[in-house]
Amino acid sequence: MAGLKTRLGGCLLLLLVLTLLAGCGTLSSYQTEKKPVDSDKMLDSRKKPEQEKADQLSPRAMSKAPTSVKTGITPFPSTDGNQVLPPLKPPPREAEDENAEEMSTEDLLDLALEYCEAANSFWERGELESAVDALDKAYALILKVEVDDDPTLLQQKEDLRLTISKRIVQIYASRYTVANGISKAIPLAMNHHVAKELESFKTREREFFLNAYRRSGKYRPAIARSLREAGFPEELSWLPLIESGFKVRALSTARALGMWQFIASTGYRFGLKRDNWVDERMDFEKSTQAAIAYLRELHQIFGDWTTALAAYNCGEYAVLNRIKTQKISYLDNFWDLYEKLPRETAAYVPRFMAVLHIVNNPAAHGMTLPPLDAEAEWEEVTVNKQIELKSVAEHLGVPYEQLEEMNAELRQNLTPEEVYSLKVPVGVGEVLLSKMDTIPAWCPPARAYIVHRVKKRETVRSISARYKLLPEDLMALNNLRKESQLKPGMKLRILVGKETSASRSKKTSVKQIMNEEKPNKYVVRKGDSLYEIANRFKTTTKEIQAQNSLQNADLHVGQVLWIPALGQKSCPPNNTKNYIVKEGESPFFIAKKHQMDVADFLKLNNLTPQSTIFPGQELTVRAN
Repeated sequence: MAGLKTRLGGCLLLLLVLTLLAGCGTLSSYQTEKKPVDSDKMLDSRKKPEQEKADQLSPRAMSKAPTSVKTGITPFPSTDGNQVLPPLKPPPREAEDENAEEMSTEDLLDLALEYCEAANSFWERGELESAVDALDKAYALILKVEVDDDPTLLQQKEDLRLTISKRIVQIYASRYTVANGISKAIPLAMNHHVAKELESFKTREREFFLNAYRRSGKYRPAIARSLREAGFPEELSWLPLIESGFKVRALSTARALGMWQFIASTGYRFGLKRDNWVDERMDFEKSTQAAIAYLRELHQIFGDWTTALAAYNCGEYAVLNRIKTQKISYLDNFWDLYEKLPRETAAYVPRFMAVLHIVNNPAAHGMTLPPLDAEAEWEEVTVNKQIELKSVAEHLGVPYEQLEEMNAELRQNLTPEEVYSLKVPVGVGEVLLSKMDTIPAWCPPARAYIVHRVKKRETVRSISARYKLLPEDLMALNNLRKESQLKPGMKLRILVGKETSASRSKKTSVKQIMNEEKPNKYVVRKGDSLYEIANRFKTTTKEIQAQNSLQNADLHVGQVLWIPALGQKSCPPNNTKNYIVKEGESPFFIAKKHQMDVADFLKLNNLTPQSTIFPGQELTVRAN
């Protein structure tokens, strides 16, 4: 189906509708007076500043619609070919539209509602151009509505605005579905742009193409299945070839990461988690679902796959901004829009089409494709402690590189602190479970002590305050019986890697630390919840679940739980050091400066998000 044409003027729209009405035998129901009209002159004379604003904010450029609104408009029905449609409702009279400047607020809203209902009738009959024209008219009218803090009018105006946005998305989506079907919806063009990329793949990028094609065997079958489930064209399964060469850890100069090349903000927008341990942009399954969700949203905005793919590469707003500059509808010819896109994006769609040409008929392009790698298969095992992939590979007798690729989302090749589902080759999951107790938990290398050389005028109390220790603990660690034994030049051992004694209760001493290493036994009582128990023992629900292999937070009276002790909750911080706060620094700045999560930094220093830090204050940070 040809793309939507340039919007007609109101008078031309009226003539079109009247023609349709005459064909349906309903013309006699409407009395009109025919007068010669110069449509171009009418459009120019009616162009007000408000109309120019309406053009800029046309609902064609709206990217997303709400799921429900309250306007009294009947939702668009299914496009079932056997459905009997009601008589076509005409759009509002042109005279009413011309007098919109003199109309009351209520009349403007009523007229806009009539245009929405007319759009509904057009849509039911497949007259998509006229439907969008009517919605544009309705949108221009509601921009003229002044609500003057009247909540009722404001609600009506916003309901109409959101309804129009929703209708536009539905029209674009229905245009695509009715016109092209779903399985072969991507037009395979051949022009000089595509030919240029074909030549590149056959010459200087030949090795890259063949290697990427071979790797596609691992992941493309699963991608194709996910696309079929989503109702998307299977050709999109070749998109990672030009995105990343089917590499799960591919990183671009723009910091886009993973097989689908998400930047951090877009990944977060579609639910991809990112912290010091895990970056789900490199998780093959999760990033594929995020890419499908993004492509679905883009297709709803633009209505065709070529434009949606361009937006996937450079962002929907970049494409929408280019569309605004065009004097004709971009849907008439994508390649008109193509000329205005950024250079990298300008090559993106032709490269994708070049890939489809080659994989559909490699011999025609002088290419002999290599055999595909076997499809990647794995099973998942729940891990309750931090373990290194190298250690797992050694205990299971599987290649480390295989585990590394299966778990590419693990940024440091070790499992995170919380419960985690580790991917392992099919058939070795039970082996891992049986050997879990023999695989050592990972702890970052850390010294038990740092050495402090005593300076002149320093005392036991001043040194204790500097390192957040109790004076008696400092003396006990260094076998000092009296404070007077402290001399300049003396070397003292300072305990690090554990919660400092100054942050504990005054009654807590170094001797009690060892007792806290043992987990506590707790019997669940009536009224207990996992959250309350965690708070009572100053731990977290995840720690208790991991300690007791709990799959959920359900408890029963009499159940025995082992509560992690203070010293058992996590390994000592990795090579920590002291840091003096400088003027203008914040916890966020200091944490990022030392490559730490803000949450980890706050926890390490017994701070909260509301805590205030001061210049000269001494904090603990990661040394490396």
